[in-house]
Amino acid sequence: MKLLAAALAALIAATPAMAERLPPQRVFDSPDLSGPRARGVKLSPDGKAVTYIKTRADDLLVTDLWIADVAGGEPRMLLDGKTLAPEARELSEAEKARRERAGVATRGVVDYAWDSQGKLILAPVEGDLWVYDVATKQARQLTRSAADEIDAKISPKGGFVSFVREDNLYVVPAAGGAERALTEGGTELKSWGTAEFIAQEEMDRSTGYWWSPDDSKIAVAFVDQTGVDIVPRPEVNATGALVVPQRYPRPGRPNARVELYVQPLGGSGRIKVDLGADPDIYLARVAWAKDGRTLYVQRQSRDQRRLDLLAVDPATGAAKAILTEESPHWVDLSDDFRPLKDGTFLWSSERSGFLHLYLYAADGKLIRQVTKGDWPVEKVAGVDEAAGRVLFLAHKDNPVESRLYAVSYKAPGEPRALTPGGGSWTVTVADKGGAFAGTYEDPKTPPQTALYKADGSRVRWIEENALKAGHPFWPYAERLRVPEFGTIKAADGQDLWWELRTPPGFDPSKKYPVVVQVYGGPGSARVAKNWHTPEDQILLDAGYILFRLDNRGTPNRSVAFKTAIDRRMGQLEVDDQIAGAKYLQSLPYVDAANIGVTGWSYGGYMTLLMLTAKDSPFKAGVAGAPVTDWALYDTHYTERYMGAPADNPKGYAATELVARMPRIKPGSLLVMHGMADDNVTFDHTTRILFALQAAGTPFETMVYPGLRHRGGWTPKNRMHRAMQAVDFFDRKLKGN
Repeated sequence: MKLLAAALAALIAATPAMAERLPPQRVFDSPDLSGPRARGVKLSPDGKAVTYIKTRADDLLVTDLWIADVAGGEPRMLLDGKTLAPEARELSEAEKARRERAGVATRGVVDYAWDSQGKLILAPVEGDLWVYDVATKQARQLTRSAADEIDAKISPKGGFVSFVREDNLYVVPAAGGAERALTEGGTELKSWGTAEFIAQEEMDRSTGYWWSPDDSKIAVAFVDQTGVDIVPRPEVNATGALVVPQRYPRPGRPNARVELYVQPLGGSGRIKVDLGADPDIYLARVAWAKDGRTLYVQRQSRDQRRLDLLAVDPATGAAKAILTEESPHWVDLSDDFRPLKDGTFLWSSERSGFLHLYLYAADGKLIRQVTKGDWPVEKVAGVDEAAGRVLFLAHKDNPVESRLYAVSYKAPGEPRALTPGGGSWTVTVADKGGAFAGTYEDPKTPPQTALYKADGSRVRWIEENALKAGHPFWPYAERLRVPEFGTIKAADGQDLWWELRTPPGFDPSKKYPVVVQVYGGPGSARVAKNWHTPEDQILLDAGYILFRLDNRGTPNRSVAFKTAIDRRMGQLEVDDQIAGAKYLQSLPYVDAANIGVTGWSYGGYMTLLMLTAKDSPFKAGVAGAPVTDWALYDTHYTERYMGAPADNPKGYAATELVARMPRIKPGSLLVMHGMADDNVTFDHTTRILFALQAAGTPFETMVYPGLRHRGGWTPKNRMHRAMQAVDFFDRKLKGN
């Protein structure tokens, strides 16, 4: 605590006198400094209301369910998370893992679903299920058991609630009544209805079962993990430690075997789906045709260079590949596949060099390309079948802004923007009619959520969250500076977008130290016109310039930009980040000798690479939960970009970090890690600690008992982590 107190005192003393200073403690207190934000936004089936999850003003760790009527009036709470779950309950490992994969850090109402009739809302709360009756405005508890009910759903017609309990699939009448197991014999190693670790962590598939449209049957996955290697994972907690025998598939080693069945609701006559002769594949996506006569399955090859769309007869399990995507690099998974009522379907492909949308006939024959141009679609947001148009998010104008667009898939033309530019959008589109709930943010605007008509005109605010008097951040708003955005050239001539923020009271005649905030890995861009976490203000108030650059390999660009890192992760990304640092050194107000770097996960890996690069321009770095050897990470992520170790030994050797540790400048590194991390396991860091200690190289370490990669981080230990980094950079980049 003396370290934290000293860091806080130094920060206060060093802060220039202007506007009200943001106390670091306030960043992590209630209410949320970013204001009341709507999460999990959904439109009711009748389009008359919008529901969403919101963090409590008095407790950042508890979320409630709210509703706002389209006709107007104040939003009101439907389900009080603290009332339904006054105390946190010890959850099963399966539910903890699901929340970790989904990034859920709160308790109370953390998820919910409408039935298709708009009569009921299902909400899992701390392991049990609750149902809210819209007509009576009453909530009732549907299940009450010692074991957790996970991955709960309401059937499409609203007659049943389904869930997985102790590795078996159950259904119960939504109106209440006796529950019934549709599978039996499920165990942790041989489970029904669950998504395996790889599917949840890397494939964005969080479920293992799918209802047919008529409530008559369920497609259900059977997962066999017995062949997956056991990786003993020490889990060190505050009051003790244990060794978890985690089934963790590492590159080149066996994955879980996944089968798919069609299960009639009656309980008998289960049909196995033919997924092909090769069992070593990924069950990527499953969806039903609108009429329920066809089950669609996306099957991805182990090397991820092939993705097949299978049309399955649910009565026999017979399957036929009607569409195949192939790439010499990899084929990314998406949720863009949309079956339509007339039997056609929408599909996205990168075959043109950019991700675009295509319309196909039921037999897999191409009808037409729907979008085109030297820009990528980000994702399909929804389909308005009555109007024959698809709504999608895209970075059409530049990679740092996103907007919602609409285009006809029957007579394609130039897409029409439904939302204004200047920032970033996320949207939820209604099942019918094209109305949508949209959330907009930019560097000066915290997330604002409203309901919009199909033409993009705003109907009403859901959470206006305006940055004005009364907003939690308002007392500190004058300290916000609009970031500067720009580009530099990579070695191959491609543009690299960067973002730079200067501290309050910035004087261009002075020189400032810089902290580069890096992620750098595939699938995540950091340079964007969005609202930044108030946590960043701590470093800005401490007098640092903050800089971000999206290197080659990051998304929202061309296929060539994204796949430049194929089979050589950690090489071009570092070259690009060093180019960014050299650009910084050319700026007259940058202290060229005092540039630091920090990142978490892939960003932690990049931090270590950047500190150990030849003639590194980085003086100090804070590496959080770093991958240090890709041979120790998981299959689906690593093999996508690196292949198997036996097929790419030079690539793996070039990315391994222990061999680079002799290049670490003494005292230049602070490494952090949660001691219960089940994603980037703690042994990634212990290898680095051992190597540095064996060489007698001074460095610093901060470990967090009981914390995982994302989960379990409370406001208090997040504050500790932030202030630890500030203290480290102050000592290394300022000499404090």
